[in-house]
Amino acid sequence: MPELKNRQFLDFEKPIKDLYDQVEILKTSAEKSKTDMSAAIASLEQRIVEIKKEVNQSLTPWQRVQLSRHPDRPYTLKYIDKMCTNYVELHGDRNFKDDMAMIGGFAQLDGETVMIIGQQKGINTKMRQLRNFGMANPEGYRKALRLMKLAEKFNKPIITLIDTPGAYPGMGAEERGQGEAIARNIYEMMRLTVPVICVIIGEGASGGALGIGVGDRVFMMENTWYTVISPESCSSILWRSWDKKELAAEQLKLTPTDMLNFGLVDGIISEPLGGAHWDYDEAGEILKQFLKPVIKELKAIDNKERCRQRIDKFVKMGFYDEVTVTD
Repeated sequence: MPELKNRQFLDFEKPIKDLYDQVEILKTSAEKSKTDMSAAIASLEQRIVEIKKEVNQSLTPWQRVQLSRHPDRPYTLKYIDKMCTNYVELHGDRNFKDDMAMIGGFAQLDGETVMIIGQQKGINTKMRQLRNFGMANPEGYRKALRLMKLAEKFNKPIITLIDTPGAYPGMGAEERGQGEAIARNIYEMMRLTVPVICVIIGEGASGGALGIGVGDRVFMMENTWYTVISPESCSSILWRSWDKKELAAEQLKLTPTDMLNFGLVDGIISEPLGGAHWDYDEAGEILKQFLKPVIKELKAIDNKERCRQRIDKFVKMGFYDEVTVTD
């Protein structure tokens, strides 16, 4: 977790920042004057907790989008570090190259060997360029599928951690079959004989998310979003401007609560107070403790039955009418 002096605050987090600044001033003053200011500091820290609760209870859809993109938010590798042991990263799609935007490998989750796969955005400018801002190319999705098939071969559960603004839309990606790679993953994930758990830990945009988003259980963390298009792109299409992105976020119904009400996800995973970016250790522990019983539950189901339930789950999504056409 970044030190306070390096922490970045969003606009609606300013009241929290102001209180933290006051705490730091009191601590510095107490150290210089050798005065006991513990009571005043404790009072401010309690107020910080209260403000975090107030902010968390009144978040708009756009603010949740902002939190999902918070520069201090933990990414896939951070969750792996906090949840797992003996992580062994596997590389390459055995066809074109190793896509650094998509990472994965075997790891142990409290003694349970799992295959864990996810998008990785990068923690600074250089790493974001290397990771292509978490936007995978076709070879990234093919690598993910290769790892899933490897997990199936050894009968190990699969966990995918989704955090992407979308699949990379470049010309090279399209030439190498971006759409086919995502479609192939969706098709193959439906038929996997091992438990598959998908968790949206940040942004869940379009086919970039769906490419590793088909599972027996799909969950969203508290401050994430999941929809076919980003609010900015939606605004630019409908209103020819990004200025309506907040309205677009509201109309897209992209929050975890919306997705749960639509029946598109199976549950919402809580985050540390104020968001996952405030406490990496707690965020990792919350996710780990949430996943353990889900893995146990899915492993108890017969492989063929689990696969059938997974297919039925996605077939039932959406709303439609059947119309009989007569001559």
